[in-house]
Amino acid sequence: MSIVLVTGATGFIGKRLVPALIEQGHEVRAMTRRPQQYDGPGTPVGGNTDERDSLDEPLAGVEVAYYLVHSLDDADFERKDAQAARNFAAAAAAAGVRQIVYMGGLGDDGDLSAHLRSRREVESLLAETGVPVTVLRAAIVVGHGGISWEITRQLVKNLPAMIVPKWAATRTQPIALDDVVRYLAGVADQDLALGRTFEVGGPDQLTYIDMLRVAAEIETGRRVPIVKVPVLSPGLSSRWLALVTDVDVTTGRNLIDSMGIEVVVREQTIREVVPGEPLGYEEAVRRAVSDRAAAEKDA
Repeated sequence: MSIVLVTGATGFIGKRLVPALIEQGHEVRAMTRRPQQYDGPGTPVGGNTDERDSLDEPLAGVEVAYYLVHSLDDADFERKDAQAARNFAAAAAAAGVRQIVYMGGLGDDGDLSAHLRSRREVESLLAETGVPVTVLRAAIVVGHGGISWEITRQLVKNLPAMIVPKWAATRTQPIALDDVVRYLAGVADQDLALGRTFEVGGPDQLTYIDMLRVAAEIETGRRVPIVKVPVLSPGLSSRWLALVTDVDVTTGRNLIDSMGIEVVVREQTIREVVPGEPLGYEEAVRRAVSDRAAAEKDA
């Protein structure tokens, strides 16, 4: 087994990935800006991808490094994410890391939002220093604590009915958090995964309207009337989201810009490396609802 570093170890995906890697037998370092406050599994290490010199110590001796960092809540996220990726790639190469694993976003290269363009740029920058990069590209990840799921959950919980813009009829291919973690953990130290990009998703291709309807029935036990309108600008949509959910305007706008673009899985080569059938959307929602209830009970 390998010495593994997980950046973003306290984040939505990172805090689930760390225990999964430990269960596989890896020695895991959990990187965070405040290691003294970390109370999860693994060995806490301090590091900040914005500061190149802070990365040498956490990466020393690491064989596989997970890069789970991005800045949706910043208006200048493209520049910041690019510099952070350069810093990490340089430090990983200097440390002799054998593999970087990155969580990117689904979408055709010719039709990308600023958010997805930034994800593609990060993919390229991570590979610039010669360390083999494994990229998993996903659309919406459904799980307790994820921004996209929280938007969905809060919308169906807080509103008796919804008016949605035309982009809500766009198809996407959501994936359960459990499957994302399974795929991420499964590619660690796998020769078949080095230097490759994999598209990952659940079995269901749905519109955002479909997703809202299913989530409403599972989360609230009722049907939520949804009316599609032809005109509702991204700017207005993001302000509306900020009013009825906990998501800030900047994050909402960056997500909405991506939601108007169809993002579905075109190939299934991930199964060559990590076999198994992914969960459907309904089961992913049920698990997210159950995990939230458990977290509230433990709080």
